Amino acid sequence: MPAHVYILASRRNGTLYLGVTTDLPRRMFEHQNGLTGGFSSTHGTTRLVYAEEHARIDEAIAREKQLKKWQRAWKLDLIEASNPDWLDLTAFGLE
Repeated sequence: MPAHVYILASRRNGTLYLGVTTDLPRRMFEHQNGLTGGFSSTHGTTRLVYAEEHARIDEAIAREKQLKKWQRAWKLDLIEASNPDWLDLTAFGLE
């Protein structure tokens, strides 16, 4: 079953949230409707600005842990390399 590592932002260059899920559309619905509680709800990180798919959940979890150790500037570079305008990727549909 594929899994996704994703980054949410409150706004361009705003607060970032990293997560992992096996159901990205469901998880985004939860984040965008305040159903998750915790950090994401408190800081308003509802804009999906980056996502990458992995074949297995253990690979996605390993990647999430790697990204969480990255410096903020590296995360910003990662986002801007694929999404320079910081568009909300949920607007383009999720599979």
